Amino acid sequence: MENTLDFPDLLRLIDERSTAFRAAVAAAPSLDVRVPTCPEWTLFDLVQHLGQGRRAWAATIAAGPDATAKSAPQDDSSAPREREALLAWLAASTQEMLDALREAGPDRGCWVWWGTSQSPRTCGAVARHQLHEIAVHTYDAQLTVGAPQPLPDEVALDGVEEFLTTICTTTVAWPHDPAKVDYHSTEGRSWRNGLSADGARLDRLPEPGTGPTADASARGTANELVLGFYGRIPFDSLKIEGNGHIFDQLVAWDPEQ
Repeated sequence: MENTLDFPDLLRLIDERSTAFRAAVAAAPSLDVRVPTCPEWTLFDLVQHLGQGRRAWAATIAAGPDATAKSAPQDDSSAPREREALLAWLAASTQEMLDALREAGPDRGCWVWWGTSQSPRTCGAVARHQLHEIAVHTYDAQLTVGAPQPLPDEVALDGVEEFLTTICTTTVAWPHDPAKVDYHSTEGRSWRNGLSADGARLDRLPEPGTGPTADASARGTANELVLGFYGRIPFDSLKIEGNGHIFDQLVAWDPEQ
C-alpha cells in the first residue's frame, strides 16, 4: 500500500511536530504537572520518554538491517531536570533520529516490532510510525498546558492509515467470525479491514460505500479517528454503525499470543 506522505515529507513533519511539542513544554507552568492522557506520567516523564525513545530509534536505524533487536542508545543518561537544558536535550534527541534516517534512506531495512503487519520493515516505515507517535504525544503535551490543537490534516490522514496498517493487520488468524470493518474520514478517505482465518488485511476503498456492505464502521474526522485509535478520546464518540461489538473484539485481540 503506497504511503500518503513521501520520505522528505515525513522528516519535515517529524521536525515540525517535535518543534510544536517543545513549544508546549516551554509554555507549561511546571514540568511536574500530570499529563491527562497519560495520567501515570508528569510532563517531565513524557519529555524523557520521547527523548530516550528517539535516541533508541536513532541507534536502531544506525545498527543497520541485520540488527535483531532494538538497540540501546550510546548515551542513555537520564534527561536533565532544568527546563532549558531539557528542551535542548530533546531537540538533540530528535535530530539524532532525523540524521540517522537521512543517512539510511527510506528503503534500507531496519529492525521493527510490528512483525507480520502490512507495514514494511524499512527505515521509511520507521519514519512514518515515528511521525505519528510524536504527533500524538504533541497532542498530549498541548492538552497538558490547556491548549490542545488538532493534528494537522496531512498528519492525521496519514495517521489513520499508518495505525490501521501497522497495528491492525497481521497474518495471524482472526479468532472470531469473519468480518469487514470500514473506517471513513469526513475528509473523503475510507479504508476496509478484512478479518478472517487468513488474518487481517487493510485496503483503501476508492469511494465510501463501494463494495460489499461492512459489518461495522467508524466515521469521524481524520483527527478524531487517530485520537480514538490511540485512546485520547473515547472511541464511541465516533459515529459507529453496524455491529459495534467487533470493535471490542479488535481491542481485546492480541495476535502475538
